[in-house]
Amino acid sequence: MPVRKPSHWITAAALAGALTLTATSAVAAPTRDNSNNNTTHKITQAVSEQKLTEHLNAFQSIAEANDGNRASGTSGYRASVDYVVEKLRAAGYTPEVQEFTFPFFQERTPATVSADGTQLAAADVAVMTYSGTGTVSGTVQAVDTTGARVGSTSGCEATDFADFVPGNVALLQRGTFCSFAVKAANAEAAGASAVLIFNTGLPNAEGVVAGTLGSPDATTLPTVGLSYQAGVDLLDATEVTVATDTVSATRTTYNVLAETGTGDPENTVMVGAHLDGVLEGAGISDNGTGSAGILAIAEAMAKTKTENNVRFAWWGAEELGLLGAEHYVADLQENDRGALEDIALYLNFDMIGSPNYGRFVYDGNASTFDPGDTNVPEGSAAIEAAFHEYFASVGLASGDTEFSGRSDYGPFIEAGVPSGGLFTGAEGVKTQEQAELFGGQAGVAYDSCYHSSCDDITNVNLQGMEEMSDAAAAVVLRYAMSTHDVNGEGEPYKQKGKGAVGHPKGNDRGHGPHSEHGRGHGHGHDKAAA
Repeated sequence: MPVRKPSHWITAAALAGALTLTATSAVAAPTRDNSNNNTTHKITQAVSEQKLTEHLNAFQSIAEANDGNRASGTSGYRASVDYVVEKLRAAGYTPEVQEFTFPFFQERTPATVSADGTQLAAADVAVMTYSGTGTVSGTVQAVDTTGARVGSTSGCEATDFADFVPGNVALLQRGTFCSFAVKAANAEAAGASAVLIFNTGLPNAEGVVAGTLGSPDATTLPTVGLSYQAGVDLLDATEVTVATDTVSATRTTYNVLAETGTGDPENTVMVGAHLDGVLEGAGISDNGTGSAGILAIAEAMAKTKTENNVRFAWWGAEELGLLGAEHYVADLQENDRGALEDIALYLNFDMIGSPNYGRFVYDGNASTFDPGDTNVPEGSAAIEAAFHEYFASVGLASGDTEFSGRSDYGPFIEAGVPSGGLFTGAEGVKTQEQAELFGGQAGVAYDSCYHSSCDDITNVNLQGMEEMSDAAAAVVLRYAMSTHDVNGEGEPYKQKGKGAVGHPKGNDRGHGPHSEHGRGHGHGHDKAAA
């Protein structure tokens, strides 16, 4: 059955003219085997280090050919979409591409501010997200501020600019009474040539203001945040020069989806990973690993007869706030609620090959981390248990990571879809206890190149990635055959033998002792424990 197509879909064929294929190769899917145990073995064998490396190398080559990154809204992301589409076609799928728009922002070079010929320190200057671009010079004019250490209403009302001289650079103070976007828009309406917003000077609010204007439509003016002291010093300045070099625009990006040709479409298992990276680097650990992992699994399962429909998804614009997954879920909620209700569960794979990796599973039963106000749909605990049982069955320790809703599974759990997945760690630091369980180096980040230029092909632990990809493949296949323990559909799944995944037979099987570490992946993995 083809993927249901809500609004804003285009076919892969239609997209091909706009995308440039960077790397392709033929894929031989494994022969179908109706024995669950044999099929699991065949699929985990097919999800090999060689296959994973093939895809990672392709993503690296794409980045190298496209300004060093694969961020949504760039040619590198378009080429990544093209690569995934062509690989899926070669494996026998009919992929679909869902397009959507999003606010894109890039600071190409750091912003600078000079006052009466002297440039401010870089630490005192930060461009506002969605700032306009350009270099302007003009007389600095304070607007409704004396530099007092207060939360100011400076610039919040059009009347604040009653005596403003058009062409001047507006100097405003931060406050909690209106947004940066309102301040900038009022300044632009008054004829300002640029906007400078300095901090309040209150406790813990003296450093540089690093803010956002919310959208590319907020203003066309160069808009820069300043530290409190830098702003106060400008009260006595005459002429300032403000220079920003940015791209702020609404752009189009894409989700890629493909599903198996067999299985119950009213009991669909969704498997996802975000395909985009950040502008700073090639995005190989984050999240070339997850994207490559589920692509290898999709290829391996292409000729497998499944009881449930399996839909694979590569999400766009995750790094900008889970936008691809949010768009997909929202589109179903608005246009095809039946298709949303058909999703039995969602499995997420965001960073599964960190160089100093841990084997972490989303804490769907809240045994380690308090979920707070995060919605945890019933059935998520069973998904967590299935992953831990797999790791135990092959003699590997595993631990928990926060089920916080801040990766692409977030929109699914908000919609009530049971979810789970794997993660190997980001900038959080590995503990001694975790090093003893998983290997690697204690006192060092799981991924010291997280969201930076060194996140390239050398920034992956292939052994860890293969371990996690095998676990992902086994659990995807397990739910492709039966979702009984999640939603009661189908027969209980009874697979035995090494690497088999059956019903959980205890709480947190396969865990080591729990010990919390520091912060992790910014969108979805604050903490993990082993």
